Amino acid sequence: MSGKVRLGAVGAGWWATSNHFPIFAAREDVELVGVCGIGPELERVREQFGFGMATENYDELLAQDLDAVVITTPHDLHYAQAVQAIERGLHVLVEKPVTLSAEQGWDLERRVRERGVVFLAPYGWNYKPFTVEAKRLVDAGHIGQVQYALCHMASPTLGLFAGDTNHIRRLWDSQTSGPDPRTWQTPSKGGGYAHGQITHSSALLFWLFDDLRAETVTAKVSTAGSAVDLYDAAVVGFSGGALGTVSGAASLPDGSSYQVDIRVFGSEGVLLLDTERERVSVRRHDGQEWNIDIPEGAGEYECIEPPNRFIDLILGRSTENNSTADVAARSIELIDAMLRSSAAGGTEIAVQNKEPVS
Repeated sequence: MSGKVRLGAVGAGWWATSNHFPIFAAREDVELVGVCGIGPELERVREQFGFGMATENYDELLAQDLDAVVITTPHDLHYAQAVQAIERGLHVLVEKPVTLSAEQGWDLERRVRERGVVFLAPYGWNYKPFTVEAKRLVDAGHIGQVQYALCHMASPTLGLFAGDTNHIRRLWDSQTSGPDPRTWQTPSKGGGYAHGQITHSSALLFWLFDDLRAETVTAKVSTAGSAVDLYDAAVVGFSGGALGTVSGAASLPDGSSYQVDIRVFGSEGVLLLDTERERVSVRRHDGQEWNIDIPEGAGEYECIEPPNRFIDLILGRSTENNSTADVAARSIELIDAMLRSSAAGGTEIAVQNKEPVS
């Protein structure tokens, strides 16, 4: 298509107004048709970003002349809202976690393929120049067959999951109220560290390695007295016979840099990727080695490129989607299995590609 992308948005809270809406509003090739949300701040959001209309009714938003929808509602609402948009033939950007179950994740992936729409989950690290270069080295075959993978994440998010959610506004501020604790601190709504943070690190791992997928998961989580998981640890059997560990911790001190540490050992070489220490290296058994130069501060999390890439994909200006529905589904089924394993006392869970939900 050409011209402007006619965009609707469902969800008008802290993250949408601090990150996505300013990016879209600054683009001349985007028309902000309408915004859907709840609460007294909705009209102020409409005026601040120049949306054509505001409504508390999602069906009313979808009835507008739209090309695409951005979904930034509470986690447990993502799936149903994405299905409605996809079935109308709309392109969708869906915040992570995209869904809360493997069945729903793979169902979205199927619907996206069948409808031929653009689907993007805004995983910021997947679009960093140094991770893109790491992906190029992986795709060139320098790691070979994956035999062992370590995927760890830690972040200063204790307040978000077990305290005052407003603390995180020091990093991403907006003119609306802060994150709703009911979203982040309620298990049934997708609260907790696995859905809130391991979604990032696992999606990076699964984008880097296209064929990698969890097959068995044995996991334990710790709430440390909170309502949701703050610490997660899993032993994972991956496709192709690879073994791995996936872990996460919510209690880095405030002000600390986020940690994403991915180390993958293959038949041909090893990938080391560390966002905190800002290093990426590939070392092969034949002696070849690559070390990627990363500017100071570039390892910090940001989510500027994904919303821009979403528009560029719709307009045909890019074909590079680093966080597809397939990447999101593989991340979701891993996290789903981790939480189910822990709930069953650490029993090994066989991950299955179940039939899509209707």
